[in-house]
Amino acid sequence: MAKSKPKVTGAKAARAASKTLKSGSTAAASKSAAGSALAQTKTVKKTTSATAAKAASKTLRDGRTSKASKSAAGSALAQTPAKKKRKK
Repeated sequence: MAKSKPKVTGAKAARAASKTLKSGSTAAASKSAAGSALAQTKTVKKTTSATAAKAASKTLRDGRTSKASKSAAGSALAQTPAKKKRKK
């Protein structure tokens, strides 16, 4: 099986994350996901933590979330490490 290309946050998602972090009315979950996405802008060494991934998932499911917040959350969620398969 071929390895997937390491992912980093793109410029568009980074701008969305920055906008989300600057907003005063944004929920904590959205800001957590945006912070994670922004931290991974130019490095492949960092991945999204389980806590930030949970916040990103919550952000994507919330109907009141802005497009910018959802973009940042999607970027953060895309950079979560793959789950290890358990041996039977």
